[in-house]
Amino acid sequence: MASTVWKGYLAFGMISVPVRLHVAARDERVSFNQIHKECHSRIKQHIYCPTCDRTVERSELVKGYEYAKDRYILVEDQELDKIAPASSQTMEILQFVKLEEVDPLFYDVSYYAVPEEPGRKPYQLLVDAMTQTGYAAVAKVSMHQREFMVIIRPRKNGLTLHTMFYPNEIRQVGEYGQRDGVEIKPQELKLAEQLVQSLAGPFDVSQYRDEYQEKVKGLIEAKQQGEEVAEAPVRRMAPVIDLMEALQKSLADVPKKPPLTAPSSETPVAKKASR
Repeated sequence: MASTVWKGYLAFGMISVPVRLHVAARDERVSFNQIHKECHSRIKQHIYCPTCDRTVERSELVKGYEYAKDRYILVEDQELDKIAPASSQTMEILQFVKLEEVDPLFYDVSYYAVPEEPGRKPYQLLVDAMTQTGYAAVAKVSMHQREFMVIIRPRKNGLTLHTMFYPNEIRQVGEYGQRDGVEIKPQELKLAEQLVQSLAGPFDVSQYRDEYQEKVKGLIEAKQQGEEVAEAPVRRMAPVIDLMEALQKSLADVPKKPPLTAPSSETPVAKKASR
């Protein structure tokens, strides 16, 4: 069973729904350990205090905020618990918004919100109401000693929650979005649009996979069997000199899509009935 990362109430007006949050996605990757090259032993990292000149146990550790060079304010976990906001227990919906108005740049981690048994009906009511109106909810929730702004949206007959970055956490890059006098010719734009259309299609996440991780696993298996692994070919790229020529070649290289076949007028049910 998936572990619960938060447990409390989702509040909607005067309605409160007991819910649990579960992590909806996590990255999968091949993990490596740090190994001593000489003896192939796994390295152990110790927590070392330079003042006491000794290794310390985790039970001896406390949190400290550096307010000046090498000067710290010590903070106990119990002190942090005392100042925990209401959102540590109740996730109150503050506003409903259209999802397309939210820039995906703000999205961070995704969670499933699952109702407890007493809250199944009001939970389903909220799911249905948000689905019918096309709105997502903005709320706040506190966990891991931090208050998060979250977007809650209906998905597959349930509620999915996304923690979000605050505006001050979004980094700015000065040259981002600057056209700097670049002019696009109508013919170039037309070919670019044709290239986009030639590569367009319905999104199917199942057709994508992490090929690098697959190759890492293949490398490990090959080394276990004492085999050599061939070097992967690298596609050499260079700045485009003639944009029109590059667009024309790109369009020519796109595989032709098979024509759509007209559906049969006789459905499987009709075939069965005609037998």
